[in-house]
Amino acid sequence: MKVAVVGATGLVGTKMLQVLAERNFPVTELVPVASERSVGKEVEFKGKKYKVVSMTDAIAAKPAVALFSAGGGTSTEWAPKFAEAGITVIDNSSAWRMDPTKKLVVPEVNADVLTAADKVIANPNCSTIQMVVALQPLHKKYQIKRVVVSTYQSVTGTGVKAVDQLLNERKGIVGEMAYKYPIDLNVIPQIDVFLENGYTKEEMKMVKETCKIMGDDSIRVTATTVRIPVMGGHSESVNVEFANDFDLNEVKALLSSAPGIVVVDDPATQQYPMPMDAHEKDDVFVGRLRRDETQPNTLNMWIVSDNLRKGAATNAVQIAEYLQGKGLL
Repeated sequence: MKVAVVGATGLVGTKMLQVLAERNFPVTELVPVASERSVGKEVEFKGKKYKVVSMTDAIAAKPAVALFSAGGGTSTEWAPKFAEAGITVIDNSSAWRMDPTKKLVVPEVNADVLTAADKVIANPNCSTIQMVVALQPLHKKYQIKRVVVSTYQSVTGTGVKAVDQLLNERKGIVGEMAYKYPIDLNVIPQIDVFLENGYTKEEMKMVKETCKIMGDDSIRVTATTVRIPVMGGHSESVNVEFANDFDLNEVKALLSSAPGIVVVDDPATQQYPMPMDAHEKDDVFVGRLRRDETQPNTLNMWIVSDNLRKGAATNAVQIAEYLQGKGLL
């Protein structure tokens, strides 16, 4: 299968190439695409070198599928052009997520909504992906009423510039700033821009995307998203109120048997998920499972996942795997 990766030289694009290789996706020919200034550069994939091409040349190459991670502006302009040429686009930007005509997909939760007619498919926000993977098996059993989430998000979610800022600050080097404030020895309670309601765009993404992916507008979500000085993954403290009561052992069993989830939860031996353990893994790690003792039918949980993998690249590749497995490409 001929596969294009748009944004192939960026942080997520590079990870997409790595994940495609690791998961042995049947790539017969790779079409790496990047900005005009990167055209002609080479990227390596499975020991072979491929030259970066322009958008127009990528469409002319007629790949079966194009994984996009080149920002919302690029996706808005180019995804429809790829789709018109019969190429299935899986887009990692926020451009199409809340478009009512486009599917927003986390394979463990709602891959079954996909059809051959879906030519532009949206990959959700990283912090939403890991949360809904953990929420889905519990929602099916106990019916979620309300979710309160606070995130602790890796600098890798911002990109290379933010990683450089953190590492420069650690070394005492004055360099380019990705954030308005220092990130080392600090936390920044702002991810993306503020909206009129006082929430940030990232927070509202979690609110709206959760309902769309889980196919249930009755789920109420409120979020606070925070950038912290770590690399390796995003962490989330999640408080979930259900319509029905639950048994904690049953909750652990449901999560343990659900696809894509690893339960790490043993207070006696201080076992719980951490970003350093999730780094370079595709799973969503769940722990610190306990009742909220202040109100009925309410669970506290801690969710960690590698935001560049399951939160971006892996989820996109899993969508492609599902399409290919169902003969939809």
